[in-house]
Amino acid sequence: MKKNLCVIFGGESPEHDISQKSVTSVLNNLDSEKYNIYTLGITRDGRWFLYTGDWSLIEPGDWENDAENLRSAFISPDSSQHGMIVCGDKPELIHIDVIFPVLHGEYGEDGTIQGLFELSHIPYVGMGVLASANGMDKTYSKLVFDAAGIPQAAWVVVNSTDNIAEKADEIEEKLGYPCFVKPARLGSSVGIGKAHTQEELIAAIENAKKYDRRILVEEHIDGHEVECSVLGNSDPKASTVGEIKPTVEYYDFDAKYNDNSTVLVIPAELPEETINKIREYAVKAFRALDGQGLSRVDFFVKYSDGGIVLNEINTLPGFTNISMYPKLWAAVGLGYKELLDKLIELALERVK
Repeated sequence: MKKNLCVIFGGESPEHDISQKSVTSVLNNLDSEKYNIYTLGITRDGRWFLYTGDWSLIEPGDWENDAENLRSAFISPDSSQHGMIVCGDKPELIHIDVIFPVLHGEYGEDGTIQGLFELSHIPYVGMGVLASANGMDKTYSKLVFDAAGIPQAAWVVVNSTDNIAEKADEIEEKLGYPCFVKPARLGSSVGIGKAHTQEELIAAIENAKKYDRRILVEEHIDGHEVECSVLGNSDPKASTVGEIKPTVEYYDFDAKYNDNSTVLVIPAELPEETINKIREYAVKAFRALDGQGLSRVDFFVKYSDGGIVLNEINTLPGFTNISMYPKLWAAVGLGYKELLDKLIELALERVK
């Protein structure tokens, strides 16, 4: 029998547009012979709608204006209902077997919506509440990975209440220049800046504060930027390793999603022993968070000595047609459609 699959997209995060790109690829690759697909869209201002219109309207955001195909709806936290409530003159309960959240950033991959799924008792793709929260917050995942003995770049945390001038002096002394400034709880390179001077550092921190009250500042690592995909529950596996070669100074939002000149090299042009060590660290990072389902783990490999440095983990990585996560699995023989089936299978068998 077909499974009733609820695919959730959009959200209130600045990464709303990336979610719409990702979910379009996901929907176009799901097997309609296996799943009854329900698309649940969340607007930027937090309204939830069952969307029954043309999927091609999702990526440009036009689905929100397709009024005749929108009905207010939500996942019920009542575990006895085990489904989605569709509002209206005659409210309807649709049983849901599994949820696939194609959400990025705040309220999507930070454990909040995962808490709702747990209350509903509906299986879902991806990591649980605690793993999602720690994975989303770069300052806390740093602590987890440090405890696990995984090498990382040196870092300083800046809170919105800190004296920025004093913090700038601390960063200069500990990290030097250049350094990278990141909002603690955003992905897709939103709000990231590279500072070469104290003036640029302060400006980058002020910009990052628009997105988060806690900022992560890291030392610059001069090296290959590589990524590894992880898939599984109790016995996670790592894909091969891919290298990103942007034609700009660093891999920012535009380089990820708008600049077609960025080159993805799969497998990365690195020694086999280095690739295997990266794969080992990727699984170790996944396990350290108590991961389930999927993640993409990003690293640097130093030009100077080949040392491996963990950059960050992404618990709901991009799923666009140019995203590294599905490309890495495709390179080892697991195609996009098969990958989606495997993620849904893992959701249905996930362990509490």
